[in-house]
Amino acid sequence: MRARRLACCAVVLLAGCAQVVRPPTSESTPPPNAQAKPTYEIVQGRSADVVARLRAAPAPPQAVVADGATPEGDETLLRAKGLVKIGIGHYPGNDAASIRDTALAQARKVGADQVLLYPPPAVGAPALAQFFVRLHLPFGANFRDLTDSERQTLGASGVEIGDVVGGTPASEANLREGDYVLKFNNAPVRDRAHFQSLLQASMGRRVTLTIRRDGTTMKRLVVLGTLPPPTGQ
Repeated sequence: MRARRLACCAVVLLAGCAQVVRPPTSESTPPPNAQAKPTYEIVQGRSADVVARLRAAPAPPQAVVADGATPEGDETLLRAKGLVKIGIGHYPGNDAASIRDTALAQARKVGADQVLLYPPPAVGAPALAQFFVRLHLPFGANFRDLTDSERQTLGASGVEIGDVVGGTPASEANLREGDYVLKFNNAPVRDRAHFQSLLQASMGRRVTLTIRRDGTTMKRLVVLGTLPPPTGQ
């Protein structure tokens, strides 16, 4: 139930930089005849300008390309290593070498650090590719509003933590998916928008989050990062 709620709700990953909504899973491909040519879908909130501003290092001359195992499983593994999915490619045809070349060209265009390729999930369906970049994230976790039932059970307002990116402030503070954030520097967190504004206002500072995990209330010290200035400033 929790996974379904997280997949359907608005979540925030970039600590005030952009609101992102989790796209459909990579397995949900268009019908076999819906695509006559390669297409590329940008993950909402991770446009080229956002990625360029937040990437942790300059784009490589050529991305690392490899065959993936499962789209969702690979995304989870790479997220733990600090890599964030920025796009999904759909490539019709049966020529593996041509598909790899097309994916590489797309990776250079979007500045991807790594690309994982997947065979067509069904006869006539396009092959898939996931594109990843290592980003510098001031917080590094998705979060969502609580349901009325959750607020009643917790006896408090707040947000629930979703995906946590490895190597980020959220990860280093040992925040986990499913944690409920109830307070920010001892002040109650009202909802997702309120938590987002608190993160934005506190970038570059140490903050204390009061969380509820498996029925236990505890505190976590988070050293928030900062956003680099826009290009040209």
